Amino acid sequence: MTNRLLDELEKREVILFDGAMGTLFYSKGVYINRCYDELNLSNPNMVVEAHREYAQGEADVLETNTFGANRIKLRGHGLEERLREINIAGARLARQCCGGKTMIAGAVGPLGIKIEPWGPTSIEEARGLFGEQIEALVEGGVDLIVLETFGDINEIHQALQAAHEKAPGLAVVAQMNLQLDGNSLYGTAPEVFVKRLEEWGADVIGVNCSVGPELALRAVERMAQVTNRPIIVQPNAGSP
Repeated sequence: MTNRLLDELEKREVILFDGAMGTLFYSKGVYINRCYDELNLSNPNMVVEAHREYAQGEADVLETNTFGANRIKLRGHGLEERLREINIAGARLARQCCGGKTMIAGAVGPLGIKIEPWGPTSIEEARGLFGEQIEALVEGGVDLIVLETFGDINEIHQALQAAHEKAPGLAVVAQMNLQLDGNSLYGTAPEVFVKRLEEWGADVIGVNCSVGPELALRAVERMAQVTNRPIIVQPNAGSP
């Protein structure tokens, strides 16, 4: 495996990622009670169309439609046995829409449960759950892994470890989600989590989603003071 993302970052300062998938599907008439990740199987044309729109917008990186495609979240829709199929399809559908220079990022979100010390799920179990999703994304042919919208630094640590185990050689992007106070859900400040993520081997570190671009910009300014790693920012438009 080659680290395409870091190779590109050596050549240029800015790399453009695509935008959100869920809000795009919602705008196309898919209601929020659906499992959007399952669209990779039941409506692949819609997924391809979404990727293609971002590719036509000259995105350098397309993220797979797999943000919630882990065993815990899929179980809520009775789809846990299709985990591997959904993730492989997600990677391959994105690949259909990329040009030769466009990279495919395997999107991995939080499990949707609390892990220790906040909940009953052990860190080993959490790492295994992330690992099976990442393994399927790698099988599907992604170029990098994107861990995004995490509120718990302990949980993203396990996701990072799983990525290093299951996707050796691929770049790993790690993004936290901020609250109105500018810290993560469990109160970790950007200056703190950026150093932890750096120590744990994240290649690119940043924030995504959260409560709008102004807060995200402030976080980036704070992170830039304490790390030399590339920084990523993917804010939403703000609170509804």
